[in-house]
Amino acid sequence: MSNITVLLVDDHNIVRDGLKALLTAEGDITIVAEAQTGREAVLLAEKHRPGVVVMDLAMPRLNGCEATRQVLKAVPTTKVVVLSTYSDDEHLHQAISVGAAAYLLKQTAGSDLVKAIREVAKGNAYFSPAIAKRLREETIQPSAQEQESEPTKPDVELTQREAEVLQLIAEGYANKQIAGELGLSVKTVEKHRQQVMQKLDIHNIAGLVRHAVQKGIIESNLAGVPSAL
Repeated sequence: MSNITVLLVDDHNIVRDGLKALLTAEGDITIVAEAQTGREAVLLAEKHRPGVVVMDLAMPRLNGCEATRQVLKAVPTTKVVVLSTYSDDEHLHQAISVGAAAYLLKQTAGSDLVKAIREVAKGNAYFSPAIAKRLREETIQPSAQEQESEPTKPDVELTQREAEVLQLIAEGYANKQIAGELGLSVKTVEKHRQQVMQKLDIHNIAGLVRHAVQKGIIESNLAGVPSAL
């Protein structure tokens, strides 16, 4: 049986420890690295080029969806298994749209995660049973609510850099700190901030924080301006 190399990405040490114990017990899975932030995940994926990345969505400094997008761009042969507490359609479809090959809920059985890793390593997709059922229902017939409702306005698309700046703003980073984090000039950061505000039609930091929390870009406990929520 061929060996599957795995990068674990979660900002909670206890979760990574549990996943590591679960997966290393399998003879065909090897943990090559662990990351605590989305940005660290991208760097470690580029360094180790793992077969599979197990990715949380609510990650500091770079959320799991954007980290997934960047990992797959840097290492196209890697497969991403999202392991998240979010069960709503918005997070699910965001993850699929950026290339995740599997989506599991954290309350899923450990055996499902092992199976998901093996399936995506073979080039297949894998979803938690409840999510797979929902996806099948979506492809068969739209819900009555969707049929009756007016077409929804598509989400505003931010560039990769704008998305990174938005998350760091929402986490409470100042322009100078963001510049250092992303290797940009303060002037460039200010330009990205203005573009984000214009695209989203949000013109204050509290509004950006609220938007980031509502869209699952950050968790409310990571927000830099919690009093604004």
